[in-house]
Amino acid sequence: MRRFREQRIVLSLIVKKPLSFASLIIVLTFIIIGVSSPLIVPYPEDAWGLTYNVEKRFLPPDIEHPFGTDALGRDVFSRVLLGSSFSLIIAIGVIGLALIIGIPVGVLAGYYGGRTGTVLMRITDMFLAFPPLLLAIVLAATLGRGLLNLIIALAISWWPWYARLVYVQTNTVKNMPYVDAAKIAGLSNLKIVSKHIIPNALTPTFVQAALDMGSAILEAAGLSFIGVGVKPPTPEWGLLVSEGWQSINYAWWIAFFPGLAILITVVGFNLLADAIRESADPRIRRTILRKVINF
Repeated sequence: MRRFREQRIVLSLIVKKPLSFASLIIVLTFIIIGVSSPLIVPYPEDAWGLTYNVEKRFLPPDIEHPFGTDALGRDVFSRVLLGSSFSLIIAIGVIGLALIIGIPVGVLAGYYGGRTGTVLMRITDMFLAFPPLLLAIVLAATLGRGLLNLIIALAISWWPWYARLVYVQTNTVKNMPYVDAAKIAGLSNLKIVSKHIIPNALTPTFVQAALDMGSAILEAAGLSFIGVGVKPPTPEWGLLVSEGWQSINYAWWIAFFPGLAILITVVGFNLLADAIRESADPRIRRTILRKVINF
């Protein structure tokens, strides 16, 4: 009941702040479009890159093609719309896989400590020694182009940050009185970790994960732009920008609209993550509540 009440307070704070509410609308719109876009694109064959319309090449935006057409005569609006699905898959896949790897490593290292913690953290530090984007480029180039390889490359470059964050939080939580009480009561380590350590150590991690959703989309677009991401004709936003960049001087709309989609989506995720972080922090939340809500 208390956790549900806190979630309601967090949501109310986000809704009552105009900028946070706008970011929430952006993220929800992106998710809805990403899920439904394969069913609602006006030109499905254009969206999937299955057509070549010579007579429609480089048409500027109009009523029939709101975002114009590209070098192969395909409807840019349909491809940008479908690209939201791939961006959503990339964001969920990268963050989900990074959490699946990072959370167990951080919890085991933080809770048990000793030699186990030292070995796990040194492995983590080895990955942290490389710049994440550079490591992702090397991994993506090694694995080859493709959606799955792109997700794996980004997740491998990001999981150490979650492992380190969970490690710090676990070290703090395991010294709390309620954990000592659970040990005295005879609970097993598995129950202590699952019922006390993980629920109380993951709040900052999930906030960081929400912030990284936008970064995952942006970095995936960057890898596709330089040619180590997804394969053509996949309508991923970064690849669309790369294809449009070649004709930017006389067909600006091909690169502009997918670039605008990246900008709006990433800004929306970043602003929403900041709002969640502020609302989830008890000290900041109390300050905001006094100003925004009569609480």
